[in-house]
Amino acid sequence: MSFRNRPLPALGAAMLVSMGMLAAPAADACTRLVYLGAHDQVITARSMDWKTDVGTNLWAFPRGMKRSGEAGPDSIRWISKYGSVIASGYDVSTTDGMNEAGLVANVLWLVESSYPKHDGSKPGLTIAAWAQYVLDNYATVREAVEALAREPFAIVTDDVPGEERLATLHLSLSDAGGDSAIVEYIDGRQVIHHSRTYQVMTNSPIFEKQLAMEEYWRQIGGTVMLPGTNRASDRFARAAFYVEAIPAGENPVETIASVFSVIRNVSVPYGIATPDQPNISSTRWRTVADHKRKLYFFESALTPNIFWVDLAKMDFSERTGKVLKLDLGPNQARIHSGMANAEFREAVPFRFLGR
Repeated sequence: MSFRNRPLPALGAAMLVSMGMLAAPAADACTRLVYLGAHDQVITARSMDWKTDVGTNLWAFPRGMKRSGEAGPDSIRWISKYGSVIASGYDVSTTDGMNEAGLVANVLWLVESSYPKHDGSKPGLTIAAWAQYVLDNYATVREAVEALAREPFAIVTDDVPGEERLATLHLSLSDAGGDSAIVEYIDGRQVIHHSRTYQVMTNSPIFEKQLAMEEYWRQIGGTVMLPGTNRASDRFARAAFYVEAIPAGENPVETIASVFSVIRNVSVPYGIATPDQPNISSTRWRTVADHKRKLYFFESALTPNIFWVDLAKMDFSERTGKVLKLDLGPNQARIHSGMANAEFREAVPFRFLGR
C-alpha cells in the first residue's frame, strides 16, 4: 500500500500530456466532483454512464445491519455503525451513496485496476460492497483512510452482471468537512490519494496521471480553452475548471443548481455512442449530495425532474429503522418529485454480488 498526497510538478504534467497521455484507453465514462463553497458548504456530484440499464434503485439502510463480505467462507464481517442512502447497481452492489454522518462514497470504472490475489491471508470483501463497507463504518474521510491503510480485507472482484468482464473500479470518498480521498488498486497494490484538493475524479487514466492533467490545464486556464469531447481526460479538465469557477454563493438552492450544471456539463448526452470506443456510454443518471444538509438528490436522464431524499428525516435507528427501497423502474424512468422519503417501501435487502 502507498500514499500520494501532493500534486505532480507542472513540468511532469506537461511532459505527460505531450507524450499523448490524453489518448488513454476509454472506459465507462463516469465523473465525480466536489464543490467547496461559502459557509463551509460541501457538495459532491457524480454521473453514472453505462451502455445498458444499470438497474439502479435507491435504498435506505439502518444501523445495526449484519454484513458479509460475500467472498467465500473467509469473508470479512461487520455490523453497520451508520445508516445510509445508496444508489444500487443491478441491485447487487452499492455504486454511490451518503451516510448519516455526511460521508459520501462513489465507485467509478478504472480499467487499469489490478487487485491482489485473494489467498486467504486476510478476509475477503466483494468489490460490490466496497463502497457500502466504508459508508457503514466511517464518519469522515480521515477515519476511513486510516482504517483502509491497514488493509483489513482483500478486495475480490467478479464479472459485471450480464457480461464476461471483471469489474475494475476505483473508490472516491468525501465528507462534510470537505476532505477527499481516492482509493485505487494498481499492479496489485492499494494506493490511497488523500487531500482536500482532490475534488475531481473520472475514469482512466489512474489518478496520479489525472493530477498531472489538472496541473497542465491550470497553466492553460479554462477561460482560454477547454477540451470538449466525452473522453475521460476532457471531462476531467472541464469539471476541474467549472467546479472552481462557479460562484461560492450563500443560497443553498442556487448552490445545488450550480453543481448540477457542472455535472451535466461533463455528462454524455443520452443516446450518444462512440463507434470506435464502445465503452464511452450515455449518462444514465446523476446524483448530488449536500453533506451539511444531508440531502441526496437524484436525476435520471429519462425523467423531467429532480427529486431528493432527506437523510435527517429517515429513521436509521437499530431498534425501529427498516430497510427501505425506492423503485426507480427500468432505466430509472419512474417519475418521482420533491422530497421522496415517503415513497420508499420496506424491502428485503439485496445480497451483494459475490460467492
